[in-house]
Amino acid sequence: MRLLLTTLSVWLLALLASANAAPEGYVLPLFTEPVFPGQPDWLPITNSMVMVWLSVAIIIFFSRIATRKMEMIPSGLQNFVEWLVESVYNFLETLLGSHLAKRTFWFFGAIFFFILVNNLLGLVPGVGTIGWDYKDAEGNYVDYTPVLRGGSADLNLTVAMSLTFALLWFYWAFSENGTKGFFAHIFAPKGSFSGVMFILLVPIFLFVGLLEMISIAIRPVALSFRLFGNMYGGEQTLETLMTLMPKYLAFLPALPFYFVKVLVSFVQALVFMLLGAIFVKLICDHGDEHEAHH
Repeated sequence: MRLLLTTLSVWLLALLASANAAPEGYVLPLFTEPVFPGQPDWLPITNSMVMVWLSVAIIIFFSRIATRKMEMIPSGLQNFVEWLVESVYNFLETLLGSHLAKRTFWFFGAIFFFILVNNLLGLVPGVGTIGWDYKDAEGNYVDYTPVLRGGSADLNLTVAMSLTFALLWFYWAFSENGTKGFFAHIFAPKGSFSGVMFILLVPIFLFVGLLEMISIAIRPVALSFRLFGNMYGGEQTLETLMTLMPKYLAFLPALPFYFVKVLVSFVQALVFMLLGAIFVKLICDHGDEHEAHH
């Protein structure tokens, strides 16, 4: 209880300080910004890149600490980390089956924890509000750059993750079905037909296959914009709520929404992983016989 109270106190103080850090009227820009002025255009270090590196470092740090002294009967941090990993794996195994879960867990598990840590770090007081300000000769703000920006609120990151999944989806689809099986899965009539019925159904399934190909092309766009829109919109909402009251009370309207954002952070990480797993399941599912064979 003492640890919880101390943590909440520090968090509230940090939130109060961060509410007064950004200049009045500042709105989080749609695109990321370089952290330091004068960086070369060919190698910019943006505030979202710093946040992504920090997220990866946190995941690696806790993984190393949890596995430093492995025990047959886990306890402490090892027990907690194993519980997290096993929970995600069991969830995927229930959805995908044993064979596909083993093949794809390395990606879906990693992307879930990576997005979750990124989302939660975006809620740390000071992220998006503490940074460098630039004034003119009269002391007026002319520019402001936050040092840190939520990684998932950067469209570059969400697009990169979605395109990576799209490439892996094609790899898993072709390796599980073969080239002929892949196109048959999309364009061939489903079921046993012959004669006139087969001739009549072929154009229909060809048209349905074309619609499916369009759907496949749209999936990375939908995945990237869903995650980006929810996280960027949430950060904009928090900053807007902080303008509803005087500076030293600005954190009060945003306080209830913080708890909603914690839930949204988890849900968005789960949705990204879940939709990706469903897309893989739809193209690689061959029924119980195929699963038993593997």
